Amino acid sequence: MNKHAAVDLKAAKITGGVGNDQRHDSAHKHVSGEAVYIDDMPEPSGTLHGCLGLATVAHGTIRKMDLAAVRAAPGVVCVLTAKDVPGENDISPTGRHDEPVLADGKVQFHGQPIFAVIAGTREEARRACRLAVVKYRELPAIIDIGGLDPDKDKLVTPPLTLKRGDAGEAIAKAPRRVKGKMRIGGQDHFYLEGHIALAIPGEDHDVTVYSSTQHPSEVQHMVAHALGVPSHAVTVEIRRMGGGFGGKETQSNQFAALAAIAAKKLGRAVKIRPDRDDDMTATGKRHDFLVDYEVGFDDEGNILGVDYSYAARCGFSSDLSGPVTDRALFHCDNAYFYPNVHARSAPLYTNTVSNTAFRGFGGPQGMVAAERVIDEIAFATGKDALDIRKRNFYGTTDRNVTPYHQKVEDNIIHRIVAELEESSNYARRRREIAAFNNNSRIVKRGLALTPVKFGISFTATHYNQAGALVHVYTDGSVHLNHGGTEMGQGLYLKVAQVVAEEFQIDLDKVKITATTTGKVPNTSATAASSGSDLNGMAAQNAARQIRKRLADFAADKFQVPADQVVFLPNRVRIGNQEIPFAELVRQAYFARIQLSAAGFYKTPKIHWNRDKGEGHPFYYFAYGASCSEVSVDTLTGEYMIERTDILHETGRSLNRAIDLGQVEGGFVQGVGWLTTEELWWDDKGRLRTHAPSTYKIPLASDRPKVFNVTLADWPENHEPTIHRSKAVGEPPLMLGMSVLHALSDAVASVADHRICPRLDAPATPERVLMAIEELHAEAAK
Repeated sequence: MNKHAAVDLKAAKITGGVGNDQRHDSAHKHVSGEAVYIDDMPEPSGTLHGCLGLATVAHGTIRKMDLAAVRAAPGVVCVLTAKDVPGENDISPTGRHDEPVLADGKVQFHGQPIFAVIAGTREEARRACRLAVVKYRELPAIIDIGGLDPDKDKLVTPPLTLKRGDAGEAIAKAPRRVKGKMRIGGQDHFYLEGHIALAIPGEDHDVTVYSSTQHPSEVQHMVAHALGVPSHAVTVEIRRMGGGFGGKETQSNQFAALAAIAAKKLGRAVKIRPDRDDDMTATGKRHDFLVDYEVGFDDEGNILGVDYSYAARCGFSSDLSGPVTDRALFHCDNAYFYPNVHARSAPLYTNTVSNTAFRGFGGPQGMVAAERVIDEIAFATGKDALDIRKRNFYGTTDRNVTPYHQKVEDNIIHRIVAELEESSNYARRRREIAAFNNNSRIVKRGLALTPVKFGISFTATHYNQAGALVHVYTDGSVHLNHGGTEMGQGLYLKVAQVVAEEFQIDLDKVKITATTTGKVPNTSATAASSGSDLNGMAAQNAARQIRKRLADFAADKFQVPADQVVFLPNRVRIGNQEIPFAELVRQAYFARIQLSAAGFYKTPKIHWNRDKGEGHPFYYFAYGASCSEVSVDTLTGEYMIERTDILHETGRSLNRAIDLGQVEGGFVQGVGWLTTEELWWDDKGRLRTHAPSTYKIPLASDRPKVFNVTLADWPENHEPTIHRSKAVGEPPLMLGMSVLHALSDAVASVADHRICPRLDAPATPERVLMAIEELHAEAAK
């Protein structure tokens, strides 16, 4: 036996493997300020700084753009316009060629970048931008979607229709029917770190771009197109982002492309970091929707047929509005079975910034409308909304076909809701709240329990793939790289835990490295909650290739059967002896065994036919439920979240500590979207909520007074995902729906729960107060 083995024998298990609650790998750096973001990197000598000049009209043609004063301003080195783009003046992620790097003669939203100033300092660039004299011929602008007709007005991308059965006939023959409309507001990503790109020119056509992006490969391709060079000339790298939430999936393209164009033109490093106001004005947001719905149901509240129309404010270009509005339809059912359903999308053109990906990617908007329909039925039948929800849940062996014809094969929503209903004492609290409201003239309380069923996978099938690169060095340490990006969600840590588990080595032996297109090519965005699913499997694949080579080498060298080579914590048993992992690696190196591997994974089973509106777009579903109680001041509309109980499932969690944080954070972000975060454009198309002074994200004081969050410990993924875990990035955001419906419940109490308040989102105190006044007026009739 090797002399080092005695120490290793004491290790019963590795430190930091799969299922171990490890802290985020950069948590201590985040709180101490040591974490290095792009703006913290030492700047190369002679680095220049850029600032974007933004349009001041919502729609029009540029008659004259006088930039003489800009060019003459102190510190200015260069001013870029559309004609300075050497390649293609387009950064459209879907190839529709409708989104220019810089506007070329035509302006389509207030705040659209029309030129870029490159100067010695950021302040000099910003001051110079203000000296531009631009004259426009203004054109009529479409700001809101309220008066638009999906059949007549311009769409940015083809709509989608989902149907099963005959919804029209079922609704017409139903004993009871309700028709209504709901407005669902948008949301700004409000990442802590704003957009930023640092481009460093190399020789020939080469350029390296450090970009705060969720999609390095797309930035690589867009920069290459804008420069008119092959993709191999562009390397994009990102170690971490200070938040993304979807806002850095496509929106990073513009800043990276402009920084790269300037860097190659001037032969100097160029950094572009917009301030918060410009960032919020010039970048896309969560789509706001107007949803028309009609539902037919029986006296017990069973849904017989439903018809939805989802109209979305998409902005001036397609961006990702096609798949976002598609996914809204995919989630118009939430956890409910519709015997007959018809749903269509309307991705409408407006003269506002192009809306984009945001956590949930249209799914939350689809689900909010589904929950409104449930509330309508509850008020119409006089029943508790939770009873209506449970009555209409998907089944397990029947009543299990979605509007897009995929069978729900892993349904656990019944048990999730039943357990939360019991642990939150829903029935008792419902009685207590009713008694409280009867005795409280001003303050009213509300309670709601809402479910979540969320489909996991990119609906663009080709995105469901990932690559990874793993090196084992001769001292037994491991270098890990993959195509996923770290935006604070703990992806890097989870994938490192997977690799540590495969080699049975302690987590600190695995080096987490920055995502770069130079190591793993053609990567998918870190989005659709698929980061761990895809990259974890790809890294596991790479590690298993190396482990098999090591095992085959050991079996051959020590002349034992392959099944007698067993990887134990930090050591390897070979027949009747054990040696440290590092020693086996060293011996394998001298025997010329390859200790590096590229891993790959593609999600099985999924397919989608958009023309037919049928397929199997999701690999599996994630489930959860939340129960929230609120108190509302009926004189002011102000409210507090008194208590929230959450039960969410993540399959066999890779890291419960990380997953718990994702559930808590997702819920709070969802509550912010549905309550306080209001986007408002004036009639000139100017975004007026473009800074923290006018846009209210949740504060620590806005969290529930009592906040009970539990991860279900009994489920495992129905499908063979990485260690049977489930995605946790997006699904928890929709848990925030319970707060919106608790507010609705409190408002409804002023009219003895006889009238559905039809409370739109965001349910700001002003909107809550208006709903209360409307109910008072209607009840008095």
